[in-house]
Amino acid sequence: MILAAGRGKRMQPLTDQLPKPLLKAGDRRLIDWSIDSLRGAGIDEVVVNIAHLADTFYPILGESYRGVRIIYSREGATYGESLETLGGIVKALPLLSGDTDEPFIVVAGDIATDFDFSRLVAQRERLLQGQIDAHLVLVPNPDFHLEGDMGLEKGKVTRKVRTHTFSSIGIYSPRIFREEAVRFEKLFPWLYQFIDSGRVSGEIYFGYWNNVGTPQALEDLAKDPAHFGRPV
Repeated sequence: MILAAGRGKRMQPLTDQLPKPLLKAGDRRLIDWSIDSLRGAGIDEVVVNIAHLADTFYPILGESYRGVRIIYSREGATYGESLETLGGIVKALPLLSGDTDEPFIVVAGDIATDFDFSRLVAQRERLLQGQIDAHLVLVPNPDFHLEGDMGLEKGKVTRKVRTHTFSSIGIYSPRIFREEAVRFEKLFPWLYQFIDSGRVSGEIYFGYWNNVGTPQALEDLAKDPAHFGRPV
């Protein structure tokens, strides 16, 4: 699942015309990074949740885009109808896992990274067997978030230290969402209950990761050598 329903307020005025994930850095849209990474891990169906400027997605992505099938979870036509990250996942759950316990990956539609998503696929059995409820990817605290979110101890995510930042990449068991009502709510702090119970594992990624938050950051990404040489 690619989260794409937000307003992208810091990216205004660009996001007054297009949702943030559809903005281009050079010849590559922000959402292309996540789609290419998922496809590289063998995933050929992607759910995209939409709300802000929802009607702009289909003309650009259609039902098949960059080698994957696109399935839309429409929350509304405007940001005011969006459900935030937790609500968006809960609403999309029938599209993600149906009535099964099949885990699913969730990634933000506005990050650029070289992270190998097959590392998440490798966590599938642990989730299916109930050993963990989620597996998160953390990154070193970036300059814009030096206070951090959480840390890692013995392979488990912890709130005891805040040495790292959540990368907005993770894989989850549908079990933890199944009894939740569809509502406007963020994934955090809701997920902390599972972290505090020792049910969330994680890893730290030290490679290329870029949270593209402003028009200047979008311009910089287009000039970044990491932008080039990507599959189309």
